[in-house]
Amino acid sequence: MHSVELTPVADADQTQRPFDLFLIFAGANIVATTLQIGASLPELTLRAALAVIAAGSIGGALLVAMLAPIGSRVRVPSIVATRAALGYNGAQLVAVILFLTNFVWIALNNVIAASITSELAGQQAHQGALAVAVGVIAALIVLGGPRAVGYADRFAVPLLAVSGIVFTLACARAAWPGLPVKSTASGAIRGFDVVFGYQTSWLLMFGDYSRYTKSGRAAGVAVFAGLGLTALWFIPLGLVASTVAHSSNPGAMVRELGLGWWGGILVVLATLTTNFVNIYMSALALKSLRPATADRTAIWLIGGIGAAISVLSSTWLDQMANFTLVLAGLFVPVGGILLAHFVLRRVNDSVDALYQGPGGAPAPIGSWSLAGMSAWLVGAAVFYLAQPIGGVAPALAASIAVYLGLSVRIPADT
Repeated sequence: MHSVELTPVADADQTQRPFDLFLIFAGANIVATTLQIGASLPELTLRAALAVIAAGSIGGALLVAMLAPIGSRVRVPSIVATRAALGYNGAQLVAVILFLTNFVWIALNNVIAASITSELAGQQAHQGALAVAVGVIAALIVLGGPRAVGYADRFAVPLLAVSGIVFTLACARAAWPGLPVKSTASGAIRGFDVVFGYQTSWLLMFGDYSRYTKSGRAAGVAVFAGLGLTALWFIPLGLVASTVAHSSNPGAMVRELGLGWWGGILVVLATLTTNFVNIYMSALALKSLRPATADRTAIWLIGGIGAAISVLSSTWLDQMANFTLVLAGLFVPVGGILLAHFVLRRVNDSVDALYQGPGGAPAPIGSWSLAGMSAWLVGAAVFYLAQPIGGVAPALAASIAVYLGLSVRIPADT
């Protein structure tokens, strides 16, 4: 397999075990940014916060998992499969958004790693060097392709689990003054949207790795478990750690919990495993936009820029919840459209057509899907307008309804 494979996967290459798929998604979500989501939640009582985390974690994981069998069935990357519902140019727009926003995720992970390591080392001078080193290592592993990522995760994820247990025990024994006692309905609603939105930040990875797994049902279960279990575990840890530290700063949280270098190991490894998939997703998006881009060029460009901008500012951590809500407004409606197209309508798209640009042959997809783009715009608008009552459910319902309503009345392509 190539390191960044944009073409369809042959039947003979669908040899990935569901457990390896689980490890890829678990490795992506056992990460410092997952902890940071817990630290960024609004003030809630412990019971309310745990309920919000559970609902958002399970709901977001379920949405991505319902799309995972598409990869096994169609055998193409997510960004290519998206062309069937949004049109060629509509999917290219998604690719641009994915390409740009993944730089932020890569930088956030590196900023967190640098923050904790410098705290443990007692100096700030080497934060930039650490960020660059982590970025280079992640890029080298991604160059090895999905198998290399799978092998790396077989080593890293179990070690992350051990480190996570240490983190859990530290939170359990910490004597924190108690979570805020004042809960509000608006805080719970916003918290749910943040957690759900964070889970759906992995939405456009639904087919990238599941296409190497033969069984669509097994792929769906693996993705659901990989995202759901890790979020249910790590987001509460971030909530407790930030309460103990009276700060959402990653270095302060690790210091106040007394984790020492176990915390550093957790963060550095977690940064690597999640940046595997961030780099891979961005490289696929770039090759969708510029097919002639060489694998190595794409990976080094993305890994290098991500590492470079990670040294600019740590203030992005303070805006993480807002950034997650922006992504949720963009990606939750896309999830609804893909559900409507592939799951509810069960359209059997021609794989050959998905690789034809507008005007190509045979049976090219259109430049824009009026049904898909209308549903995306309406769903995004509903998400932001419905913030006082929660944007996730209304956005999903609106995007599905608009897509189904228009797709049966107008040609699929325009």
